[in-house]
Amino acid sequence: MVIPPSSPMLLTRNLLYTGITRAKKLLIIVGSEKIVEYMIKNIDSKKRNTGLEYKMKQ
Repeated sequence: MVIPPSSPMLLTRNLLYTGITRAKKLLIIVGSEKIVEYMIKNIDSKKRNTGLEYKMKQ
């Protein structure tokens, strides 16, 4: 899993959790330890306005 320096909005615990739980046999995290620690502490999750519900009803 590559975790590049990026917007704090993208560095969420949820994203890290998803990457970890989808690994089947092995997980290698490539990135700064500082950024991974930030993601672990970042419990802020934003409501995603994807329009998926609307699209599925069409």
